[in-house]
Amino acid sequence: MAGPLTGYQVLDLSRILAGPWLGQLLADLGATVWKIERPFTGDDTRHWGPPHLEGTTESAYFLSANRGKHSICIDISTQAGADIIRSLVKKADVLIENYKVGDMKRYGLDYETLQRIKPDIVYCSITGYGQTGPMKNVAGYDMAIQAISGLMSITGESDDKPGGGPQKVGVPISDLLTGMYSAAGVLSALLHRERTGEGQHIDMALLDVQLAALANQNLNFLTTGTPPRRYGNAHPNIVPYQVFGSSDGSFVLAVGNDQQFRKFCMASGLERLCEDPRFTTNTDRLLNRDDLIAILTGHLAQETTEYWISLLEPIGVPCAPINRIDQAFAHPQVIHRKLQISLPHATGKTAPLVANPIKFSQTEIEYSTSPPMLGEHTKHVLSSILDISGDEISRLEKDKIVYCG
Repeated sequence: MAGPLTGYQVLDLSRILAGPWLGQLLADLGATVWKIERPFTGDDTRHWGPPHLEGTTESAYFLSANRGKHSICIDISTQAGADIIRSLVKKADVLIENYKVGDMKRYGLDYETLQRIKPDIVYCSITGYGQTGPMKNVAGYDMAIQAISGLMSITGESDDKPGGGPQKVGVPISDLLTGMYSAAGVLSALLHRERTGEGQHIDMALLDVQLAALANQNLNFLTTGTPPRRYGNAHPNIVPYQVFGSSDGSFVLAVGNDQQFRKFCMASGLERLCEDPRFTTNTDRLLNRDDLIAILTGHLAQETTEYWISLLEPIGVPCAPINRIDQAFAHPQVIHRKLQISLPHATGKTAPLVANPIKFSQTEIEYSTSPPMLGEHTKHVLSSILDISGDEISRLEKDKIVYCG
């Protein structure tokens, strides 16, 4: 069966990552996504390389977030360009934009204006700090959001240890989470539209998303009044739940409850710890964290990572090797789940990509096209969707209002 969003049209005016991540997810689900880019330069991330797809100028960064889209280059700052967007809005179900607050109104492309053209449009705005509030006009970038939200205050090694200090997450997590939360918002708004016929404006802010996603750490603070601190690779609420060194490297031991702790102790030759009142329950282990970690550190360092994984994994004690990304893609489970895919690219190359992790029983995801070349679909969309003549498209291209690749 076709993807669940087949037949829906998405007008994606976003760039960088949060908006494009949302657009890619909707494209994976079957929607037709028209990616609007600036003529000649396009999405900023097209230039965020190396690395590039071998033999091309297509950046790996751009490839990661733009699968399945149609690239249409239009200068929306011009009257003619904005008119084209308004024409496309009439054909669209969803509009995504991540311009600074006020920019879209200046172009006549704000929600209030477009709602009059397309009353049931679902209009999703993504900014750093939201459409309201004292920071609404401040540009928001992922690392700044990780800092201001408190995420970096709980990420990194403890201040009292070598290398201690705040760290960002290894991927732009605020952007990615915002794209995913936005997808939930868009799909919910479409469901509301199906029931009522009403469109609506969705106001997404990276700061809102990242603060909300601090999850248990938020409640650790709100229930105690004490800001959480950095624990490095340890857990603030569970012990033992961290990285341990082995005789040939390191691995993760993630004991989540008292029964798992008992299993771990019995299997690993530490039976005595099961009866030690300092370690009987997780609360006891939290209160005596340093004593327990000292014992485990010395003991676990005596055997290899493979030894511990092969011993503990079969009995249900959560643990894992710390893989490099190449090792992760080579893992039998990852191969079985078909997480690495490839698609033919317009350059004639084959683009390596990562599959969408959603697994449907009925509406299987189909990957139709690679991330597009700049302006690859401008002429096709303008002619087939808006019935603009070839001569008019040529004139628009000559005036640098559109770019056809």
